Amino acid sequence: MSAKLLQVKNLRTSFFTDAGEVKAVNGLSFDLEKGKVLGIVGESGSGKSVTAYSILRILPETGKIIGGEILLDGEDITKYSKKEMREIRGCRIGIIFQDPMTSLNPVYTIGSQITEAILLHTDRTRAQAAARAVEMLALVGVNEPARRVKQYPHELSGGMRQRVMIAMALSCEPDILIADEPTTALDVTIQAQILELMQELQKKLGMAIIMITHDLGVIADMCDEIVVMYGGRICERGSADDIFYNPRHEYTKGLLHSIPSAAKLDEKLVPIGGSPIDMLNMPKGCPFFARCDRAMKICLDEPPEEIEINPGHFASCWVNVQQMLDDEKAAGGAEEAGQ
Repeated sequence: MSAKLLQVKNLRTSFFTDAGEVKAVNGLSFDLEKGKVLGIVGESGSGKSVTAYSILRILPETGKIIGGEILLDGEDITKYSKKEMREIRGCRIGIIFQDPMTSLNPVYTIGSQITEAILLHTDRTRAQAAARAVEMLALVGVNEPARRVKQYPHELSGGMRQRVMIAMALSCEPDILIADEPTTALDVTIQAQILELMQELQKKLGMAIIMITHDLGVIADMCDEIVVMYGGRICERGSADDIFYNPRHEYTKGLLHSIPSAAKLDEKLVPIGGSPIDMLNMPKGCPFFARCDRAMKICLDEPPEEIEINPGHFASCWVNVQQMLDDEKAAGGAEEAGQ
């Protein structure tokens, strides 16, 4: 099998509402290799979560994948039946949702919910599944797991519920774990604990992770590759070093400037100007055009081409294209002057 466990190619997902078509994901492409961590970053409405729900085929009724491919081990799962997708979810691809309180069923115990997930995707007996539930809770750091399995979600803290969600997602040992804003509802201390736990489990189990967040700072030390999204498109993608130390899209730069730093407490945060894009009225060109200080006329009229800045580092920005043309022109002029 290919080292590329998951390949998303030109994915397009839309929501069809009374007001019109919302192009939530518009031509998204990325690869995920075995054992690697991919971060997808962007503000609310950028298409991050819709990408995850498209991969798992759990879109609401108004949502539909209208183009592209999602290849799992080379097979396009967009063509799978509902029954085939049920076998994929939980077994091959697990997910941790944003809010564990609304994701866990309040009328069933923690143990019964983890047990049912194991029974659904494995051939274990109920007794074996119950033992596995206790084992998984211990693995994710839940104290007194044998007692916790008998408790209900409301009896646990937010951080503990998130650990339960991780235990449930990992109970069938999936190849890919999708974490959709897994630390949003938690305080900073618990956030750090959850991220550290996910890193430990990723290394121990060798699974691949897609980490979805609006905060670049959350995934700075965790990801092998980062994808920055805006308006349903990829603005920039590359390694963590590329994104943090050599950002080449104006939106990426804006996100980085808005991250608070303990080393620069006297500096004011710089918000990204303008208003979020209206997804019902997408511009012909770059989605970030109206909020970009360096926008040019071509940015309004034509979608930017994705160009490779350095090996493995890509950006979709006309400013970079113009910069490359200027550099080539300057190099040509210097060569002529030297002759």
